[in-house]
Amino acid sequence: MISLEDLPDRIDSPAAWVGRDMQRRTDAWLVELSDSTILELEEAARHYLALGRSVGAITAADFPLGPFGDALERLREELLHGIGFEVLRGLPIDRYEREFTAAIFCGVGAHLGRARSQNAQGHILGHVRDTGVSSRDPHVRIYQTSERQSFHTDSADIVGLLCLQEAREGGLSLLVSATSIYNRMRAERPDLLVQLFEPVACDRRGETPPGAKPYLEIPVLNWYAGHLTVFYQRQYIESAQRFEGATRLTPEYLAALDMCDALAEDRSMHVRMELQPGDMQFVYNHSQLHDRTAFIDWPEPARRRHLLRLWLSPEGDRELPPCFAQRYGVLEPGNRGGIVTGDTPLTAPLD
Repeated sequence: MISLEDLPDRIDSPAAWVGRDMQRRTDAWLVELSDSTILELEEAARHYLALGRSVGAITAADFPLGPFGDALERLREELLHGIGFEVLRGLPIDRYEREFTAAIFCGVGAHLGRARSQNAQGHILGHVRDTGVSSRDPHVRIYQTSERQSFHTDSADIVGLLCLQEAREGGLSLLVSATSIYNRMRAERPDLLVQLFEPVACDRRGETPPGAKPYLEIPVLNWYAGHLTVFYQRQYIESAQRFEGATRLTPEYLAALDMCDALAEDRSMHVRMELQPGDMQFVYNHSQLHDRTAFIDWPEPARRRHLLRLWLSPEGDRELPPCFAQRYGVLEPGNRGGIVTGDTPLTAPLD
C-alpha cells in the first residue's frame, strides 16, 4: 500500500476549486460565442463539407480557423493546466442540419485533440440519450439510460458534449474537482485516502479487447510524475465484483469510496449547470469528475434529450501511470484513450 509520506500534504493548483466559488464565478468557465466567431465556425464547416469527406475524418488543418483558433489553444491549456472545464455557449444549432452541426463540433474538437473511439463499434461521435435500457444490465453503459449517473471519469483525456435537446425535467450536468476531494480526504481521513491509491477492479461492461480480463485494475487515485490523476466509476467497480478473480472490496475500501462520493455530492464542493441547446462543454478527465442527474424526457421523439459526445486526446498532455495501458492501450499523449477492440473502423454516426 502507498504510504502517506509518498503523497503531498496538499495540492494547490487551479484545478483545486470548490463548487460554492465556481458557481458564482461563471466568468471563469462560461464563454459566449460572438457573432464573428459563429461566422468563423460556419465558414470552416462549409469548407470542410465541400471536401466531400466524412465528418469523422476532420483534422485541425482541414477545419481552418482565424482568431478563434487561438482561443481554442488557450482553452486546451485551461483544460490541461487550469480549472479543467469550460462551456462555449451560443451556437445557433436550430438553423443547421445535423451534419453541419456535427462538422462544427468535430472541428472544434480537432483543434483540442485527436478524436478517439467511444465504443466497440468505433464511434468517435457518440450520442448521449435514453435508449430505454437499464444499467442493471451488465452490458449497458449508464449514459444510454435516463438514470442518475454518479460522479465518474470517461476513458479519454478530454470529454466534450454538445447539447442538441434538453430533457423536459432534470438532466443537469455536475462537475467536481478530484484535487479538492483529495485535499479534503488528506486533511480529514488520510487513512481512507490511501485506500484509493490501491488497484480496484472496474467492469469493462462487455467491451473487452482480445486477451484482456473483463475488468480493469486501476486505482481511483494515482500520484505519478507530479500529477494527481483520477479514474473512477462507482457502478462499474461494484459490478466488477461479479467476476471470479476480481479483488474483493474490503470494508475499508468501501468506506473510502463512500467518503469520496459524499464529498462529490456535497453542494459546496461541486458545480451544477443546465446545458442549453448549442452549448459545448469540455472537461479534462484527469482532474475532474462529472455527473448527470436523472431526467424525465418529452413524449415526442424529436424533443427528447440528446447530446453529442467527443473523446479527445491532446498532444503535450501529462504522463499517465503504466496501469492506464489497460484502458488506454498506448499511453502516448495525442494518441491514447478510447475503446478499441481488434480492427475497429472509426466512424461518426449522425443519428
